Amino acid sequence: MNKPSIIKFLSVTALAVALQSCGSPENKEEKKAEAVQEAPPVEVIGLQKGTISTSFNVPGELVAFQQVDLYAKVNSFVTKLNADIGSEVHAGELLATLQAPEVNSQLSGAESRLQSQEALYQASKATYKRLLETSKTPGTVSPNELDLALAKQNSDFSQLQAARAAYKEVGANRDYLLIRAPFDGIITARNVSAGAYVGPSGKGSELPVFTLQEQKKLRLAVSVPENYTGALSDKSEVTFTVKAMPGQVFNAKVNRMSGALDAKLRAQRIEMDVFNANKKLLPGMVAEVHIPVSGNSGAFVVPNKAILNSTLGVYLITVADGKAKWVPATTGRSADGKTEVFAQLNEGDKVVNVASEEIRDGSEIKTAPAKN
Repeated sequence: MNKPSIIKFLSVTALAVALQSCGSPENKEEKKAEAVQEAPPVEVIGLQKGTISTSFNVPGELVAFQQVDLYAKVNSFVTKLNADIGSEVHAGELLATLQAPEVNSQLSGAESRLQSQEALYQASKATYKRLLETSKTPGTVSPNELDLALAKQNSDFSQLQAARAAYKEVGANRDYLLIRAPFDGIITARNVSAGAYVGPSGKGSELPVFTLQEQKKLRLAVSVPENYTGALSDKSEVTFTVKAMPGQVFNAKVNRMSGALDAKLRAQRIEMDVFNANKKLLPGMVAEVHIPVSGNSGAFVVPNKAILNSTLGVYLITVADGKAKWVPATTGRSADGKTEVFAQLNEGDKVVNVASEEIRDGSEIKTAPAKN
């Protein structure tokens, strides 16, 4: 074969190869469609709104509903104690009798000054009345003399009022020598004995005479983390247990919420009232509190596997007109394999049941209903 024939043969061969490698656009679309048809269908589900109810456990503390330390109001000595640790007392009941001789002396002096002032007032009052009657006869009493008598009566009356107030003050101090219970409760501490010198805190004694607690009703105090504060409200019901009574579950309702977060714990303090008529529960016990949390009714609920956690963020993969679309989403609470999701979507939109990064944004996919 000569040289021109060889060149011609090679040109024809190259042209045939080029024609074979190239195809019309229709052929490409057909091949692409065939590839889509050959890929297994992707399961999709319809978006639906719902709620997910979860719960969490936090430690709590039982404290007395009311507690007070009882000190002596005045410096005195204990003469008699009518209660001891464990005594159940009622409001107004006498708990201790104190003695302060100087208070009795002050009361006697105040009473004498009051009686003296009463006598002076009665005398000035009588003098003014006599002068007033006499002045009705012209020329018998000068107006200046009558004015002075009236001024003396008013002055003595003011002094009488001051004496009465002083006597009442000293009498109140004497009443402080009797220590009474301010409310029904149990004496949980007694720090003195008969004959002890007592007085206001820091003066007569470092410790209170008695500590009184109300235990028929307790407070269950709990610090709720910031993440859960929005799901709690007044009258929310909780359950709790204590180590002293394993297996026994107690019920309570939220009665008070602080309405602010603690600066250190970033938690809100809530309190529940616990009725304790049998006094099984004691102030100071640590409780394990189980708090149910209701979900957000405005959220979509999807299976956990339908959420795509990629390096770019959290997405749901929706399908419309045979094409996939990555939609940014925010997750909420999770329970039983499902999660709350917030996204710019509508109820009924189709979402890939098992999200994967292999399903690229904008790619064409074949779908099928998810199997139950």
